[in-house]
Amino acid sequence: MLKLALFFLVVSLVAGLFGFGGIASASAGMAKILFFIAIMLFVVFLVVALLVGRAVMK
Repeated sequence: MLKLALFFLVVSLVAGLFGFGGIASASAGMAKILFFIAIMLFVVFLVVALLVGRAVMK
């Protein structure tokens, strides 16, 4: 998912460089959304792994 966010970031930068403001804005927004989804999934899986790890160690 982070690779996809990075792809949209690069597309946004290239589109902004060539003057396509609408495409740059849309792809930058998509990159932000994907980045925050990836961060939220990381935190959720980290918490689940910590809880399961404690249950297994008991």
